[in-house]
Amino acid sequence: MSGASETDGSESLLERVAGYLLNATVLERIGIAVGATAFALAIGLIIVALAGYDPFRFAAQLVVGAFGSERAIARTLRFSTLFVLAGLAVAVAFRAGVFNIGVQGQFIVGGIACVMSIIWTAPYLPTGVIGGTLLIGIGVISAVIAGGLYGALPGALKAYADANEIITTIMLNFIAIGVVGWLVNGPFRGEDATSVRTEQLPDYVSLPQIIFSDSNFSIIGLGIALLAVIGVAFVLTRTRYGYDMVTSGYQATAARFSGVNSKQTIVATMTLSGMVAGLTGAIFAIMIQGSYTDPAGIGNYGFDGIAVSLLAANNPIGVIPAGILFGGLESAGSHIQIRSDVPVQLINGIIGLVVLFVAVPELFRMLGARLGLGGEDR
Repeated sequence: MSGASETDGSESLLERVAGYLLNATVLERIGIAVGATAFALAIGLIIVALAGYDPFRFAAQLVVGAFGSERAIARTLRFSTLFVLAGLAVAVAFRAGVFNIGVQGQFIVGGIACVMSIIWTAPYLPTGVIGGTLLIGIGVISAVIAGGLYGALPGALKAYADANEIITTIMLNFIAIGVVGWLVNGPFRGEDATSVRTEQLPDYVSLPQIIFSDSNFSIIGLGIALLAVIGVAFVLTRTRYGYDMVTSGYQATAARFSGVNSKQTIVATMTLSGMVAGLTGAIFAIMIQGSYTDPAGIGNYGFDGIAVSLLAANNPIGVIPAGILFGGLESAGSHIQIRSDVPVQLINGIIGLVVLFVAVPELFRMLGARLGLGGEDR
């Protein structure tokens, strides 16, 4: 009897937790994510102390490394720009109930499409500001199209072949890394490149340096990211297209009764998500790299975008503060590696703790919705 009552008690607790998470408002979910972040950082400082390092100095270095100077702020905003866009790409899909784990692959495909379209088109356009602006436009459009098409592929497989989008998007990540890596090391490799990379973009193809003097950051790039957030938020909340996306994700039966074509909506959702990921790749290529290298070593911005989206409760506007937080952590980590004796493994472990603590509540909420725990979602 006692064993049965303990089982019933644990199931009841699980149901209550699931019910709270399922019915939590956006603000409550963001509050949970912020609390989880603070708790993870506190545990991280305890681990630093147990490892024999000064936790107060470590905490101070986190702040200084993220916001302690103009250079640190520019570095933080550089990372934040990419995290905001990557998080937005993930949030578009998650908001509509589709799991796009392939943002990294769409980011890579968009980046290489951007670089090569600029390199191939540059000889036919004038140099200078006019030519540079036209080439940036061509590169961005190419990246958005390439990323959108690469996102549409797993969307079509899910809609018309009932393929699990988690599996297909993960596999497409590896395909993108492998194929683009081969292209950069083969047909697309620059003739004068001393390492595995394409030719450099022309000098006049760059975003203008305004306010900050960091050669790898332009406030224009951040502005593009913020405009993308506003545009996506408007589409999701103020258009019939966005209404169909969100409704088909959370209330599929109601969506079908209202005449929504769920298959087309899934493809459209993944396409839009991939387009934003492609834009992320374009900003990365133009603002930071100036060429394209082996994608195996360019960073995991697409994967980090999942954590950013979860921290933002999959809210397009919420990815802005979430992206800045992750940008600050990334910037601080780079600073601490140089200025502190704390091992890089410990720094990465603390950042991993933040990601884990942030992801678990939102993933539990999404899993509960799929399994029907905690009653109906409001």
